[in-house]
Amino acid sequence: MSARLNSAQPYVIGVFRIVIGLLFAVHGAASLFGVLGGAVGTDGGTIPSGTWPGWYAAVIQLVAGGLVLLGLGTRGAALIASGSMAYAYFDVHQQAALWPIQNGGELSALFCWTFFLLVFTGSGAFGLDRLFARRAGEPQQSAAERAPMAA
Repeated sequence: MSARLNSAQPYVIGVFRIVIGLLFAVHGAASLFGVLGGAVGTDGGTIPSGTWPGWYAAVIQLVAGGLVLLGLGTRGAALIASGSMAYAYFDVHQQAALWPIQNGGELSALFCWTFFLLVFTGSGAFGLDRLFARRAGEPQQSAAERAPMAA
């Protein structure tokens, strides 16, 4: 059973990355362009350009989410996205209360840890990272190097 699950791991990580990237990019698009209900607390509006930290966070969400969605520079984009969500949690949400369930920071905490995981797993299958690596002539990894590490 483990061997079968391990062989599917790159594909599951790829689909996971696509879904998370899409969800993150949608938050940025809603805040910047007012689509899909607009920015939270604006009644369908947008965040004014250049306002700190909301507008910059929305730009990070849109760009990093799009890169993660495409699997292009996944590790770097995920690191920036994770850091921005850590900042959002500690600077915005934790002032209200300690626990995420009390301060409304569940989404920030989940995105932070999700992107942190992608920093270490990479893009998985279906990412443009792999396509460009093949074209650049990077040596292919052997099956032993691609296999996940068992705990």
